[in-house]
Amino acid sequence: MRVVSLVPSLTEAIARSAPGTLVGATDWCTHPADLDVTRIGGTKNPKVDRIVSLAPDLVIANEEENRVPDLSALREAGLEVLVTEVRDVPQAFRELARVVAACGVSVRPRWLDEAEEAWSAQAPPARRVTAVVPIWRRPWMVLGRDTFAGDVLSRLGVDHLYAGHEDRYPKVPLEELRAAAPDVVVLPDEPYRFTPEDGPEAFPGLPCALVSGRHLTWYGPSLAEAPRALGEALRAALR
Repeated sequence: MRVVSLVPSLTEAIARSAPGTLVGATDWCTHPADLDVTRIGGTKNPKVDRIVSLAPDLVIANEEENRVPDLSALREAGLEVLVTEVRDVPQAFRELARVVAACGVSVRPRWLDEAEEAWSAQAPPARRVTAVVPIWRRPWMVLGRDTFAGDVLSRLGVDHLYAGHEDRYPKVPLEELRAAAPDVVVLPDEPYRFTPEDGPEAFPGLPCALVSGRHLTWYGPSLAEAPRALGEALRAALR
């Protein structure tokens, strides 16, 4: 079977579950590090002609990460496109099982069991804290309603303050984010790459947790590590 993935986290899941199946992936597909496939552009601007030339049996996409016009163009070219939707942790597990099965995997991958076990073993948080979660600056954008990352944080005891916003990724002035006075500011390293030198300085006096975007926003093998890695980063910031 020949598969092209337009979603970095699903690329990792397919590579782990069905080695040799992938023939194409985006420029942003960084895991596994030794993945040797044709690169087909970005998640928002894939090179449709290049994908078609690979003659895949299946293209894997996501309703949030990929654009409808690109997926329509692939279908019009005669390709089968599987589109996932992931808004919370349980849905991630269901969609991952669907993706690996569609890629010809007949036995449930061990990493998927380990990821589910890691989350089911998660003890109820001892206390809940509030947060703002920027995902971009210039302009500042944060997590809003109905997001996978928001559900991940909620399960770790973090209630982000824009969960009830009408937009999923609202633009919010920095002054408003500061005035919201959250217990912690969560700064992932993707899609915007927040670093110790780029991000925390905008929130003087507020604890900042620098976290791995792969653990916060990816749904794949990294889900097995996410509760521990994110929990450690949050606890360190809140000491």
